[in-house]
Amino acid sequence: MASALAPDGSMRLQVLLPTEVLVDEPARRVLAVAEDGAFCLLPRHLDFVAALVPGVLLFHDAADRERCLAVDRGLLVKCGQTVRVSTPNGVRGEDLGALQALVEARFLALDDQARRTRSTLARLEAGTLRRFRQLQESRHG
Repeated sequence: MASALAPDGSMRLQVLLPTEVLVDEPARRVLAVAEDGAFCLLPRHLDFVAALVPGVLLFHDAADRERCLAVDRGLLVKCGQTVRVSTPNGVRGEDLGALQALVEARFLALDDQARRTRSTLARLEAGTLRRFRQLQESRHG
Protein backbone atom coordinates (compact mmCIF):
# COMPACT_ATOMS: atom_id res chain seq x y z
CA MET A 1 0.00 0.00 0.00
CA ALA A 2 1.40 3.42 -0.95
CA SER A 3 2.13 5.89 1.79
CA ALA A 4 0.21 9.17 2.01
CA LEU A 5 1.46 12.14 0.00
CA ALA A 6 3.66 14.67 1.74
CA PRO A 7 1.74 17.83 2.72
CA ASP A 8 3.27 19.72 -0.22
CA GLY A 9 2.41 16.89 -2.65
CA SER A 10 6.03 15.85 -3.18
CA MET A 11 8.02 12.64 -3.12
CA ARG A 12 11.37 12.05 -1.45
CA LEU A 13 14.28 11.71 -3.92
CA GLN A 14 17.43 9.99 -2.75
CA VAL A 15 20.40 9.55 -5.08
CA LEU A 16 22.96 7.22 -3.55
CA LEU A 17 26.59 6.84 -4.61
CA PRO A 18 28.93 4.21 -3.13
CA THR A 19 30.60 6.82 -0.92
CA GLU A 20 27.95 9.48 -0.32
CA VAL A 21 24.35 10.59 -0.59
CA LEU A 22 24.25 12.99 -3.54
CA VAL A 23 20.59 14.04 -3.10
CA ASP A 24 18.09 13.57 -0.28
CA GLU A 25 15.27 16.07 -0.66
CA PRO A 26 11.63 16.53 -1.70
CA ALA A 27 10.82 16.34 -5.41
CA ARG A 28 7.59 17.15 -7.23
CA ARG A 29 8.62 15.15 -10.31
CA VAL A 30 11.59 13.10 -11.47
CA LEU A 31 12.65 12.68 -15.11
CA ALA A 32 15.20 10.02 -16.05
CA VAL A 33 16.33 7.83 -18.92
CA ALA A 34 16.12 4.04 -18.81
CA GLU A 35 17.21 1.42 -21.29
CA ASP A 36 13.83 1.65 -23.05
CA GLY A 37 13.54 5.46 -23.08
CA ALA A 38 12.85 8.56 -20.97
CA PHE A 39 10.13 8.67 -18.34
CA CYS A 40 8.64 10.99 -15.73
CA LEU A 41 7.57 10.03 -12.20
CA LEU A 42 4.96 11.97 -10.24
CA PRO A 43 3.96 11.44 -6.59
CA ARG A 44 0.76 9.52 -7.38
CA HIS A 45 2.35 7.15 -9.91
CA LEU A 46 2.51 3.44 -9.16
CA ASP A 47 5.64 1.88 -7.75
CA PHE A 48 8.27 1.48 -10.43
CA VAL A 49 11.73 0.01 -11.10
CA ALA A 50 14.03 0.98 -13.98
CA ALA A 51 17.61 0.28 -15.06
CA LEU A 52 19.09 3.69 -15.87
CA VAL A 53 21.53 4.45 -18.64
CA PRO A 54 24.24 7.12 -18.37
CA GLY A 55 22.62 10.51 -18.79
CA VAL A 56 20.87 13.42 -17.14
CA LEU A 57 18.35 13.01 -14.33
CA LEU A 58 16.14 16.06 -13.80
CA PHE A 59 13.90 16.75 -10.85
CA HIS A 60 11.73 19.60 -9.68
CA ASP A 61 12.32 20.49 -6.04
CA ALA A 62 9.71 21.53 -3.45
CA ALA A 63 9.75 25.10 -4.86
CA ASP A 64 9.26 23.62 -8.37
CA ARG A 65 12.75 24.68 -9.53
CA GLU A 66 14.36 22.33 -12.03
CA ARG A 67 17.52 20.62 -10.72
CA CYS A 68 19.87 18.46 -12.74
CA LEU A 69 22.22 15.57 -12.10
CA ALA A 70 24.41 13.48 -14.35
CA VAL A 71 24.28 9.82 -13.45
CA ASP A 72 26.09 6.77 -14.67
CA ARG A 73 24.16 3.59 -15.19
CA GLY A 74 22.18 2.64 -12.13
CA LEU A 75 18.91 1.49 -10.68
CA LEU A 76 15.87 3.64 -9.89
CA VAL A 77 13.18 2.35 -7.52
CA LYS A 78 9.96 4.22 -6.71
CA CYS A 79 8.26 2.74 -3.69
CA GLY A 80 5.39 4.70 -2.23
CA GLN A 81 6.50 8.31 -2.00
CA THR A 82 10.23 7.57 -2.09
CA VAL A 83 12.35 7.46 -5.24
CA ARG A 84 15.80 5.96 -4.72
CA VAL A 85 18.52 5.96 -7.33
CA SER A 86 21.66 3.92 -6.82
CA THR A 87 24.50 4.72 -9.21
CA PRO A 88 28.28 4.22 -9.16
CA ASN A 89 28.93 7.80 -10.35
CA GLY A 90 26.95 11.00 -10.23
CA VAL A 91 27.44 14.73 -10.12
CA ARG A 92 25.06 17.60 -9.41
CA GLY A 93 25.04 20.85 -11.38
CA GLU A 94 23.13 24.11 -11.19
CA ASP A 95 22.25 24.03 -14.89
CA LEU A 96 23.00 21.86 -17.90
CA GLY A 97 26.03 23.95 -18.94
CA ALA A 98 27.63 23.75 -15.51
CA LEU A 99 26.72 20.07 -15.33
CA GLN A 100 28.50 19.37 -18.62
CA ALA A 101 31.71 21.00 -17.32
CA LEU A 102 31.51 19.01 -14.08
CA VAL A 103 30.94 15.74 -15.93
CA GLU A 104 33.86 16.36 -18.28
CA ALA A 105 36.17 17.12 -15.34
CA ARG A 106 34.96 14.05 -13.41
CA PHE A 107 35.40 11.74 -16.42
CA LEU A 108 38.88 13.10 -17.12
CA ALA A 109 39.82 12.32 -13.52
CA LEU A 110 38.30 8.82 -13.82
CA ASP A 111 40.17 8.24 -17.10
CA ASP A 112 43.46 9.24 -15.45
CA GLN A 113 42.74 6.95 -12.49
CA ALA A 114 41.88 4.09 -14.86
CA ARG A 115 45.16 4.61 -16.75
CA ARG A 116 47.14 4.50 -13.49
CA THR A 117 45.27 1.36 -12.42
CA ARG A 118 45.95 -0.38 -15.75
CA SER A 119 49.64 0.56 -15.51
CA THR A 120 49.88 -0.83 -11.97
CA LEU A 121 48.14 -4.05 -13.01
CA ALA A 122 50.49 -4.44 -15.99
CA ARG A 123 53.52 -4.09 -13.68
CA LEU A 124 52.06 -6.67 -11.29
CA GLU A 125 51.36 -9.09 -14.14
CA ALA A 126 54.88 -8.64 -15.53
CA GLY A 127 56.39 -9.25 -12.09
CA THR A 128 54.25 -12.36 -11.59
CA LEU A 129 55.25 -13.75 -15.01
CA ARG A 130 58.93 -13.00 -14.34
CA ARG A 131 58.77 -14.80 -10.99
CA PHE A 132 56.91 -17.74 -12.56
CA ARG A 133 59.63 -18.05 -15.24
CA GLN A 134 62.32 -17.96 -12.55
CA LEU A 135 60.57 -20.77 -10.67
CA GLN A 136 60.30 -22.85 -13.85
CA GLU A 137 63.99 -22.30 -14.65
CA SER A 138 65.06 -23.26 -11.13
CA ARG A 139 63.07 -26.54 -11.37
CA HIS A 140 64.55 -27.44 -14.76
CA GLY A 141 68.05 -26.06 -14.16
